[in-house]
Amino acid sequence: MKYVILIPIYNDRESLKLLIENINNEVKDLNHEVSILVINDASSQQIVDNYPNIDNIQSIEILNMKENMGHTRCIALGLKYIFEKKEFDYVIPMDGDGEDRPEEIKNFIEFSQNSDGKSIVGERVKRSESLFFKICYQFHKFLTLSFTGQSIKFGNFTCLSKFTVEKMINEKATWNSFSGSLKKTEKVLLTIPSIRGPRYHGPSQMSFFKLLKHSLAIISVFRKKVLIRSALFIIFYILLIKSYASVITSLPLVLLLIMIYSISSLALRENIEEFNNSLMNIHDIDKIK
Repeated sequence: MKYVILIPIYNDRESLKLLIENINNEVKDLNHEVSILVINDASSQQIVDNYPNIDNIQSIEILNMKENMGHTRCIALGLKYIFEKKEFDYVIPMDGDGEDRPEEIKNFIEFSQNSDGKSIVGERVKRSESLFFKICYQFHKFLTLSFTGQSIKFGNFTCLSKFTVEKMINEKATWNSFSGSLKKTEKVLLTIPSIRGPRYHGPSQMSFFKLLKHSLAIISVFRKKVLIRSALFIIFYILLIKSYASVITSLPLVLLLIMIYSISSLALRENIEEFNNSLMNIHDIDKIK
């Protein structure tokens, strides 16, 4: 079986070097072909480095972008590039900073052998961030479930079959939200437990506002359901407070309208034409191995 590990990166050269070395160590006893594709999101620092320990990796390529695209769109572009240019059976997208632990790659690979071609997601069972961030993350999951009816407990760290990749590169939502698009295109996803590890270098790049945007981007994928549920909530809430109307009791309605406006704006990022032409943003390719 052929596996391609897809890693988007921006200005994190030290972490990438350590991650590639750790991946090499983790796949050494696996009787499968493992390659790495790095999407360099127009980093302002040099990304290419010396990689002395890559004996167990079939190939390593770094796609250098002309313009910064953002994490999600780098993954989308990577999926498109792999589907059109590579021979593969599964793609494993993962972060390049160590928070997606390389020791779990072999769990994906071993589980995929009996998955009957289904895709697998790493369901977060433990996180390493601060208590505040963990609370915010739980709120994000609650918000998503409440407005979409979808329970999404996974991030980018997944193992996607070739069939799933084909569906995702033809789905415009992939250009805006990876996990939302995956949940939309695949009704049946297998799960394995996954622990969110600490970053190799520096503090986490995920702030509260980035998490909020991430959550709203997922919700925007299911905006039709959101609008229906929001309309029902508005009707019910107005009937509930009509005798107690005030600025304070109206606040939930104001917040809901702000959320609807936000997800409508984020939904505009779903541009299938940009997605189809995304490979034109590749400046050059460094073939490390």
